This record gives sequence, C-alpha cells and structure tokens, in this order.
Amino acid sequence: MTYDVVIIGAGAAGLMCASTAGYAGRRVLVIEHANKAGKKILMSGGGRCNFTNLATSPANFYSANPHFCISALKRYRPEHFVDLVERHALEYVEKSPGQLFCADSAKDLLALLLTECEWAGVTTRLKTSVSRIERVGEGMRLSTSMGVIDAGAVVVATGGLSIPTMGATGFGYDVARQFGLAVTDTRPALVPFTLTSQWKARAEALSGVACDVAVRSLSGATGKPRGEYREPMLFTHRGLSGPAMLQISSVWEPGDELAIDLLPGRDTYETLCAARRDTPKRQLSTWLGERLPRRLAQALIEWHGGDGVLAERSNAELSAWAQRLGEWRVKPAGTEGWRTAEVTMGGIDTRAISSRSFAVEGLPALRFIGEVLDVTGELGGYNFQWAWASGVACGNAL
Repeated sequence: MTYDVVIIGAGAAGLMCASTAGYAGRRVLVIEHANKAGKKILMSGGGRCNFTNLATSPANFYSANPHFCISALKRYRPEHFVDLVERHALEYVEKSPGQLFCADSAKDLLALLLTECEWAGVTTRLKTSVSRIERVGEGMRLSTSMGVIDAGAVVVATGGLSIPTMGATGFGYDVARQFGLAVTDTRPALVPFTLTSQWKARAEALSGVACDVAVRSLSGATGKPRGEYREPMLFTHRGLSGPAMLQISSVWEPGDELAIDLLPGRDTYETLCAARRDTPKRQLSTWLGERLPRRLAQALIEWHGGDGVLAERSNAELSAWAQRLGEWRVKPAGTEGWRTAEVTMGGIDTRAISSRSFAVEGLPALRFIGEVLDVTGELGGYNFQWAWASGVACGNAL
C-alpha cells in the first residue's frame, strides 16, 4: 500500500489536514487506533463543541517557543473556519463573546469534517494501530495492523495525554523521541482542582454552587501572581472547577496558593462601609446573600464567626471581611489529573519544527500538528482553532 500522505490520528487536526491535502490532489490515508473518529470533538463543550474563538491571537497560547504559533494562526483565522461551517449550513451559537458552539450537537461538526474528507478523496481506517515507523529513502514506511504502508510523508496528529478513556496515549511523543526530537515536560491543563481535609469537606457541602470570581495563582516560592482570570467558579465534591479554575490551572504549579476574589470589580471594604452607613440594621448575611449564592453566603458566615447587623461591625471587622471576600486564599492539593484535563500542557519542542510546513528539520517526510506539539491554548475554543490552523498549514505544504 502506497500513499502520498499518511496521517496518524482522526481528531480535529488530523481530519483538517487530511481534507486540505486531499483537495490539493494528494492520495491521503488517515489511521486511527480508536473505533471512532473525533471522540474528543464529540465530548467537548458539553457535547456541543466550542469549535473556535473569534478573538483568537497568539497571546491566547502557552509554549516554550511562543512565536511558533503565529504563522499558522495568521494564515487560517477563525473566520475561515466559520465560512466552512456556514457552507455546510451547520447552525452555531455564540454563548460567550467570541466563543462559537454547535447549536445542536458536536456530531454535526464531526460529520462536516468527515464529509470534507470524503469529498477530498481521503481514505480513513479505524481500529488500526501503528507498531513501527521508519525512514525509507525520501519517504516513510509504517508497520500497521493492516499491513506495511509506504508514504511520501507521515503526519502525526495523535494529540496529548488528556482523557485517556478517550484513547489518549503518548504515542506521538514516542515517535518524536525516536527521530531525535525533544519533548518538553507535560502536565494536565484546563483541569479542576482537588482539595483536602477541611476545605474538601467545605467544597463538598457547597457542591453545585457557582459564582463569578477573579482568580490568581500565587507562586509558592515567591508569592508573585501567575495569571489572572475572571470567570465563573464551581464548587464540586472534590474541590473547585468551572472556567475560572480551568483557566488558572494552566499556570498553577504544585505549592501555589489560589487567591480568589469572590466579589470582583469592586472595592469590597468601601462597599461594606457604605452599607453599614446607609443600612446599619441590615444583617451581614443579608448583605452577602444579595451578592453571592445564598448557600455560599451562609457558609461564609459559619466559617468566620456568625451573623450580626452591620452597625455592630467595627472598621477592623469590615476590613477582615473585605480581605476574606476579596482574596480568599486556598492551597489546592493538586488537580484531577489526566482523567478530566481538557488539554495537555507541553509537548514536542517546536524549535525543530517548521512553522510554515510543520515538517521536522532535516526530515520533511515527518510532520507533527495539533495538541501533540508544545502549543496549548486557553479555555474558550482556542485549542480547536489551533487544530484547524496547524492542520491547514501542514496540509497545504504537503
């Protein structure tokens, strides 16, 4: 069996690359070890897939080589993918500013990608494993469960380590190391936090409660903040989740404390003083309950010494409450790990990869795209836009 291009991985980046190369006249084979294509597409965004973000820029990505992603993102922008979606009459909604989701189901988006591959003449083989990849002359040879395949080029689009129940493995990193490429340290990202002892019990009691917060991660070594996000937070029976926690998890390191502002965008001390002056007989719990979910307001009263009217609170007491509300400090025990992480932080070192073609330096027959590379986006559709952009850039260069 001989193909111009063999793509390993039938996820977002792999399918996008396949259709692009197929439309360019290449004979393309996509190999997927799972029994279904696009499993991560199907489960993302609560089953509706946040497939892009209109505000995508290189600033929304983490990488040890931050300039690498610029070229592909500039050449294939969110509006290009939206055009593809609209040509297929796939309905979508903007749930938050710039964040586009399928209106109905992620199945519709996967069907779009598979249709594009079919129209482009791409062959797809599921439940097919690769046991060996070797360089043969100017091309590559793969030993697979369907036999030996010769390819002009091999594109590795196997993703990272997140959500192993979806079939995630370290195969792509193994291939990179085999051919002499460095792999940066990997860790779970966009992942909920776990708590221990007293804080775990408190979070469990509040499981299901959500509120808007601003959160920073404070370095355990220096106390300096890493990142800041203003998004909703969710209490769970294990700890803390929601967009705010998923976002900050990408910069959090073990030993860091989280500084959480439960009333972002206001001077809490001045607001409390004004409330004491204007409504001195109001209960503190009433004031909190007007600004926070009632279960959380009541829990805060229980944690910090009981209720009472505002008139009875001294300046020092109001200052203490402002500190608790404006910078609630909690040190996570860790994260939920690969089991629930949406993406992988780190990956194949991009300094040996062409930002134009995604080919390995000195070995143009081998290419890497998507999440397997050391390029990780923030929450909100950025990682899918990277999949589309890197897939198209590579597909056009094959």
